[in-house]
Amino acid sequence: MESKSKSLWSHAWDSLKKDKTAVFSLAIISIYVLIAILTVTGVVASGWEKEVGASYLPPSAEHIFGTDIFGRSIFLKTLKGVEMAIAIGLITALISTVIGVILGLTAGYFGGKVDETIVWFYTSLASIPYIMLLFAIMFVLGKGTGTLFIALGVTSWVPLCRLVRGEVMRHKEREYVQAASALGAGHRRRMLKHILPNILHIVIIQFSLRFQTAIKSEVILSYLGLGVQGVPSWGTMIDDSKLELARGVWWQLGAATLAMFILVLALNLLGDALRDALDPKLKGKA
Repeated sequence: MESKSKSLWSHAWDSLKKDKTAVFSLAIISIYVLIAILTVTGVVASGWEKEVGASYLPPSAEHIFGTDIFGRSIFLKTLKGVEMAIAIGLITALISTVIGVILGLTAGYFGGKVDETIVWFYTSLASIPYIMLLFAIMFVLGKGTGTLFIALGVTSWVPLCRLVRGEVMRHKEREYVQAASALGAGHRRRMLKHILPNILHIVIIQFSLRFQTAIKSEVILSYLGLGVQGVPSWGTMIDDSKLELARGVWWQLGAATLAMFILVLALNLLGDALRDALDPKLKGKA
């Protein structure tokens, strides 16, 4: 089973390298991650809050995306927003992935009352409209970046949990799991050492989907005044541009939207490529 697993990952990597769209998307995402690292370390956009010109200067050679109401560079704010987008996408995806994998593994492997309880829990959670659930958590915990991470993470694990549960139910009765049991492997070892590696491709695909969903959700929450506070994000920039559009000032909205569009598109294309490479049976299907 180990050699089969290796051949699967080797085949997937070879398929990705041959896919020009996937390689290009990965390069775009890598650039965004690099920008986020440079902004965190202060190498890039450290002076985003400084005034660089008059209010609402239009895009020009000197100021690529113009300035905002306080004369700050929108280009630097957009770069600083990359940091928040990557942080939200990564941390939220990690939280939802951990919760989804743990509960999905537990439900699918043990079955019975354990499965019924977990299914009841995520079915009840999924019955609540996603945005309304986010609003409720944000109102209870208060505004802030940490709250945003928690709210997005604990509300987006259900799809992964369902998929993991279904796959574990298929795998737990297979010969390699029964052989591990016969050799004395305990429940935890069978779950983590034998079953999980064989469903890891689903986890990776869902991780990429949760990443982009978190970025879009942050924009919606920030637009409604419940998102990031005190630092630039694409959501707060779009929120700030609501009143600017009436004055014909479109460049802050355009910069934030363009930056988000490129990243989300790259994540979408990479996610499709990962799905086709890691699960060839789904290739060509929506």
